[in-house]
Amino acid sequence: MFRWRKSADDEWSCTLHGRILSFRQDASHLHYRAVFPSALPTPPPSNAPSTHPSIAAEEDDTLALVRHYFNLEPNLAQLYEQWAAADANFKKKAPNFTGVRILRQDPWEALIGFICSSNNNISRISSMVHNLCKHYGPLIGHLNDEAYHDFPTPAALADPEVEAHLIKLGFGYRAKYIAKTARMVAEEKGLTWLNNLCNPESPIFGREPIPAGAFSEGGREGYQNAHQELLALHGVGPKVADCVCLMGLGWSESVPVDTHVWQIAQRDYKFGRGKHSSLTPATYNAVASHFRKLWGKEAGWAHSVLFTADLKAFSERVTAKVEVKEESVVIKAEPDGMQVEEILVKTETAKRKRVKKEDEEERPIVEVKTEVVTRSKRRKGR
Repeated sequence: MFRWRKSADDEWSCTLHGRILSFRQDASHLHYRAVFPSALPTPPPSNAPSTHPSIAAEEDDTLALVRHYFNLEPNLAQLYEQWAAADANFKKKAPNFTGVRILRQDPWEALIGFICSSNNNISRISSMVHNLCKHYGPLIGHLNDEAYHDFPTPAALADPEVEAHLIKLGFGYRAKYIAKTARMVAEEKGLTWLNNLCNPESPIFGREPIPAGAFSEGGREGYQNAHQELLALHGVGPKVADCVCLMGLGWSESVPVDTHVWQIAQRDYKFGRGKHSSLTPATYNAVASHFRKLWGKEAGWAHSVLFTADLKAFSERVTAKVEVKEESVVIKAEPDGMQVEEILVKTETAKRKRVKKEDEEERPIVEVKTEVVTRSKRRKGR
């Protein structure tokens, strides 16, 4: 999900379902605050009293939204135990990455967000999604004088001038995909079509559960049907469709396979040989099917835990401790009558790194490095 912003030292904020939600976490609780829309079009002075309308306690559904969005109903400890029992590799790596959850995102936002993700990095994707909201989404309010917009509707992105504007904003070829997909959803298929692709066991927040028989002609075929339907949209290939299925439509058996997941499959699950020597459509399906057989109904969730464990940003960080062991001062005379005072500092730097033993298990070791740092200054001789 690409719209979270750090709004304070220990706080993150985002607009969801017509409000600004802010979160911070301590050792025992997740704390949240909801800011509902203000009538003011511009931010008030920072010392002004709040102008946000009050919401009666019985009308505030924020706690229900938080529980829904973070997918808090499943017993995650039990799921981790289940996946670990089925997979030794998961058992080895997952304990360091507890608490990884699949969010219940809005289907439309997930669709456009993952179209932006094609051949892209997280920083640039986040910038693109922020620009979509800033230029085409409704203003919800301000935090610390910073504007927060909700995600734009399909109609807002279907305007004929959108594509050219997105190109100017740096979207590249994705501008055409976003504009065409928005027109298809806004003018042909409708949001009801997209919402009807959701797993009925993962309802959309704020909407009534989809009744049986209310799906498109032929009935629901489940995950495979949703995946196939998404492929008809512009800019949606198998991986993007799987991301939308997993993180927007609630199909937790969906396993997106990108080059990163392909590397995991090669390294840890013996892919990359014979007919599966490269990432082709057939290999893509083979990897996803293998993970579904291994982990079961929640395979996409388990796959995301390993994906997280393999990212450099989340891997065990190198820690370093520098301790001064010896310090000495040397005075040297210079021809111009000045003296140079050199302070020689001998340090030992201990840092942890991970190495592999012969049995491929990883263990921490300590590497000690000694270096000499010289600091000099000149002063008049006596």
